[in-house]
Amino acid sequence: MTRRSLRIALVTETYPPEVNGVAMTLGRLAGGLVARGHHLQVVRPRQNNEAMGKAVAGELLTPGLPIPRYPELRFGLPARGRLWRAWRERRPDVVHIATEGPLGYAALAAARRLDLPLISSFHTNFHSYSRHYGIGWLRRGIEAYLRWFHNRTAATLVPTAALAAELADQGYHGVQVLARGVDTELFHPARRSHALRARWGAAGRGPVCLVVSRLAPEKNLDLAFAAFAAIRSRRPDARMVCVGAGPQAEALARRHPDVVFCGMRTGEDLAAHYASADLFLFPSLTETFGNVVSEALASGLPVVAYDRAAAGELVENGRNGLLAAPGNVPAFLAASAKLARDLEAADWRAACAASVGHLGWDKIHDRYAELLHGIAARPPDGAGAILPAPTFGL
Repeated sequence: MTRRSLRIALVTETYPPEVNGVAMTLGRLAGGLVARGHHLQVVRPRQNNEAMGKAVAGELLTPGLPIPRYPELRFGLPARGRLWRAWRERRPDVVHIATEGPLGYAALAAARRLDLPLISSFHTNFHSYSRHYGIGWLRRGIEAYLRWFHNRTAATLVPTAALAAELADQGYHGVQVLARGVDTELFHPARRSHALRARWGAAGRGPVCLVVSRLAPEKNLDLAFAAFAAIRSRRPDARMVCVGAGPQAEALARRHPDVVFCGMRTGEDLAAHYASADLFLFPSLTETFGNVVSEALASGLPVVAYDRAAAGELVENGRNGLLAAPGNVPAFLAASAKLARDLEAADWRAACAASVGHLGWDKIHDRYAELLHGIAARPPDGAGAILPAPTFGL
């Protein structure tokens, strides 16, 4: 049965060309909707150095300010009145709120006042980040706000079944799984570059350990460097490469002069960095997913990670990587050393790439469109104006 085209408002405080997992995912989902004939309005903050008149058709830009410790990103300032007027004049069939900041809250308020169908997505464990930035005392309040926010939408999209179960246990309603895809044409073992390896000082047989991450406290990167030390104690010819930028970049480069820091990489250049390494270290405990895991696997790299988020869904011990119980540092170090040793015994690359061959974006785009159609078809709940956000004693 042919589905009618929908008018969809996607509200987000990060969007391409910003470089992060949330922006990449939303850009992919948006492209899939447009390719299927839907009409998309992207509501987002004006990005750094973006000219006042730059908005393209289908975008509604709002003022924004830099996010503390994430100066390359911005959060949108509240624009409830502007959104209410725009959506009253031309009603969306569905509003999808992808971030829970001031702009997301304004969209929640405006959409509920207009009785518009609402869906949200849970992309970032802000409550887990709090302890890394000296505001751990806010964790319970952040958890309560996020639950309150998402429970005022008809459904909350999450990338894994494990996260869906976790949020349901915490009192979230209507949680739905929408998996993440990976571009297996871009991220592919064939992009391996011997010239790039030579620039890293890895022209011989020594394994190259790769980290692709924002260089920030919440990413648990000290464990990746400890894992490299464990590998190097057995393989002195091993090398480590770090791709990414962030507030810890300079400090980490000073502390680890033997590591190659490449800065931010994108597109085919990023794909070549993946494929030219030999194993991938992913020590994070704060991700809701971790797109870098699927990109590494597609590029032919076995992964060492904790058994959660993307790694918990995609990594099979002994087939395409090794897993450690979340938080078990000795197990993570042992798995890293073992995998580096096992690289000599077998060619992992084909098996790793094959393990994510089913994660094409087309199926995920179809699933997303079906979810939106289901939300749009629901009768209005008569919610009306939203109540002020609770303070939870803060």
